[in-house]
Amino acid sequence: MKNQEKRVTKLQLQIKKAGFFIFNLQFLLLNSLGILPAIAADEEPVLSIVYSQENSNQWSTITNRLQAAGVNYCVIPLADVRSATDWGDRKVLFLPNIETITPAQTIALEEWMSKGGRLIASGPVGSLSAPGVRQLLRSLVGGFWGFSLSEKQELQPAKTKLPEDWINQGAMFGQVHGGVILPDSVSTPAAVWNSNDNQAAVVTTDRSTLLGWRWGVDAVAGAELDNAWLKAAIARYMKLPPSASRKVEGGSPTCSTSTVAKSTTPSPLPPVITSAIQPVVKPPIINAPNPQTKTPPKAIATAPQPRQLVNVTPQNSREPIDALEDTVRLDVVPNSNAPISSGDAIALQQELENLIGRVESSNLAAATNGNNEDIASNTEGLKVDRSNLIASRSGVQLPETAVAITQAREIAKNIPVLVAQKNYALARQQWLTAKASLWKQFPLNRRLAQPEIRSVWLDRGTIVRAGSEQGLAQIFDRLAQSGINTVFFETLNASYTIYPSQVAPQQNPLVRGWDPLASAVKLAHARNMELHAWVWAFAAGNQRHNEIINAKPDYPGPVLAANPDWANYDNRGNMIPIGQTKPFFDPANPQLRQYLLRLYEEIVTRYQVDGLQLDYIRYPFQDPAAGRSYGYGKAAREQFQQLTGVDPTKISPSDRDLWQKWTEFRTAQVDSFVAQVSQQLRQKRSNLTISVAVFPLPEIERIHKLQQHWEVWARRGDIDLIVPMTYALDTPRFQRLAQPWISSTQLGATLLVPGIRLLSLPTVGAFDQLQLVRDLPVSGYALFAVDNLNNEFHKIFSNTQGKAQPTSTEPIPHRQPFQAAAVRYNALQREWKFVLQNDQMRMPATTIVEFNNQAQVLQTALSQLAASPSASKFINAKAALGQFQSQYRTWMRQEAIENPYQVKVWENRLATIERLLRYGERRLQSRP
Repeated sequence: MKNQEKRVTKLQLQIKKAGFFIFNLQFLLLNSLGILPAIAADEEPVLSIVYSQENSNQWSTITNRLQAAGVNYCVIPLADVRSATDWGDRKVLFLPNIETITPAQTIALEEWMSKGGRLIASGPVGSLSAPGVRQLLRSLVGGFWGFSLSEKQELQPAKTKLPEDWINQGAMFGQVHGGVILPDSVSTPAAVWNSNDNQAAVVTTDRSTLLGWRWGVDAVAGAELDNAWLKAAIARYMKLPPSASRKVEGGSPTCSTSTVAKSTTPSPLPPVITSAIQPVVKPPIINAPNPQTKTPPKAIATAPQPRQLVNVTPQNSREPIDALEDTVRLDVVPNSNAPISSGDAIALQQELENLIGRVESSNLAAATNGNNEDIASNTEGLKVDRSNLIASRSGVQLPETAVAITQAREIAKNIPVLVAQKNYALARQQWLTAKASLWKQFPLNRRLAQPEIRSVWLDRGTIVRAGSEQGLAQIFDRLAQSGINTVFFETLNASYTIYPSQVAPQQNPLVRGWDPLASAVKLAHARNMELHAWVWAFAAGNQRHNEIINAKPDYPGPVLAANPDWANYDNRGNMIPIGQTKPFFDPANPQLRQYLLRLYEEIVTRYQVDGLQLDYIRYPFQDPAAGRSYGYGKAAREQFQQLTGVDPTKISPSDRDLWQKWTEFRTAQVDSFVAQVSQQLRQKRSNLTISVAVFPLPEIERIHKLQQHWEVWARRGDIDLIVPMTYALDTPRFQRLAQPWISSTQLGATLLVPGIRLLSLPTVGAFDQLQLVRDLPVSGYALFAVDNLNNEFHKIFSNTQGKAQPTSTEPIPHRQPFQAAAVRYNALQREWKFVLQNDQMRMPATTIVEFNNQAQVLQTALSQLAASPSASKFINAKAALGQFQSQYRTWMRQEAIENPYQVKVWENRLATIERLLRYGERRLQSRP
């Protein structure tokens, strides 16, 4: 304790020397350094609450509400759960806002509940888990999250017979931002939403309660309402005879009784995808290798009623793939004293330093965005410390921001020291506190974005709920206010068109009676936005869609139903691979290819869409090493046998040469189709932008598991935009997924637009990922999806990237690359000017003169190219940029020592301008 107090005193003195005064700093530091004691329960906890990566950003408000409600509880890290005993020894378990659960954890939960455990869950529980997991969870909680509500609605009692003390009319009802729960046959609605059809908001059974909102989130529901429902559910399930034990038979005493989770061993983050439990399958129809069997975990093998859950790698384009990366465990259970390796200590330190850089970079961009006045004026206090450069030019936010950065830098330096001293709990606590403090320093109320591709997927569900052009207009108004300039509009889904087609057999039955695509094009163009038709390429149907439209589960979709020879199959003769939900077309079938080309041609000629996005442009996910392969359609088998003399159903991965040829054959079917789409559609619309939504797996793995070789499409110039689905729940994972492709030299002039999945992301966490994109050599981003673009996101996006003036327009990089390059360079010059005029650039006076002269030469060349593009002006601009880049590191040698992150950001932005010029050159050469 004395050592900690000395460190606090030292840090306070450092901050005072810097000239900063914050009255509550002492309390803040004591709390952040773990000196203030945690509040522990005085009596036996009645509730076990589960902590996971997904609710870590909500943990402080969750625990605050539990303490305010007077609920005694203990904490179980989800990552530590391996068997039923790991769920703890309490009668009631609470799963708040956890969407990713593994098969082993789900089976353990089922076993625990079979012994008398009672479950309370909130939010879309298990919605990001494997299909088998979701199915089992539905039976455990009595239903599932159907869809999110677009805005807050009134929560009101259901007209059902429940115990009088279960429903407290006073505190349990009010305004909540949640979602519709679809109950099963054994559950009872306890509350409904105040809408015409009174859809369920809470469902309950005699052993579970599912709350249709994210519990413990201030923007979702008030603390009083949250706590009223939790206490009512606990009271219901704790009604036991006085002599009865409140413990579940076989329960484990490892559940911590403090207000923070404790763990004795390091636990990996709960994976989104796992193959620990292999599916039980029938003997294969096709002569392919049998799956390699694995011994299931002991707890599962000895369970009284063992259950097998199918859990394969992601089977659709919208499932996260976090677990496919080489994970460095940065997220930690608060207060855990589990060992941290020296490598992880360095990783924790580096992440804090990177976050400091993003905070500084974003504030610098906000301070200089669009300001044409003398930027040397309002600089009060900016020379106190280099970190102060990022503060608001008015100085209003200077103390808080500078203190947060000073504290974070001190913590970053100290983490390896704490780890070396084996003070792991304090290292974790300081890291988490510094991260939370830094997030508060992002300039979320000021515009800072440069011209970039700001795209979003507008999904079918949102279109259906809009119901009319008037409903769509409200959505496009919000998108325009948020600064979105490109919309990927779901036009073809599961073989149903969103518009009345003369080529496709059926318009989607959920939108018959109007033409959403025609409305969307009109609405987007009226708001200076681009509308790109988003189409499913080789995914032919969808069992989930069948459920919505009351079709049979095995219905393959209207196209395959009419043309069964176009179907594809796996190595067991299944049209839908085991554990997946979609049948696929056979890309080798020439009739199928002609049908899709005619359909795409109809879209781009009948409607003035600005682009076409190919989704599911691949085969289903496979694992040849485990005996799961796909692609055995009639046409593919015949063509491959003609080429090699061998039926592909007779070969296996052990036949290396033949298997490689079979993989190359399937990959070539996708490659050639993309080329065909590009050539044929651009003959009809030369200015059409073609993009692809793709998996960011390593190239070789992707070819073997998906037959998706998008590097080839990019190098050939078949596509304009690559949109990798780099979905991650935190910024480090997002960067690890996106970085290889951002740094790739294999993409030609094609632009990369990383995808960000908004679901389950905290608002500031999403902004942090956007800031990373802006600091890397990337031209923009894509958000999935409009359905998750809530009011908090809307507010931040409107403030930071919305239009500076209602009538203003800015170039969209893929449409006006030269203009975008010039405007982005002007913004870069404003930052340099701001730093130079405040004497914050470590550069000799003679070097500054040379730097400014060369910068002006480049600005002139880029401006001339933007004003009137031509081959000669392009050559001049490219030469000026190359000359500037070649000297940049020499000019910035001293600055890079003091401020390496910002120097790299500026270099990245020059690289983005170079990529825009290369892309513009391709357009200049190939299109009128």
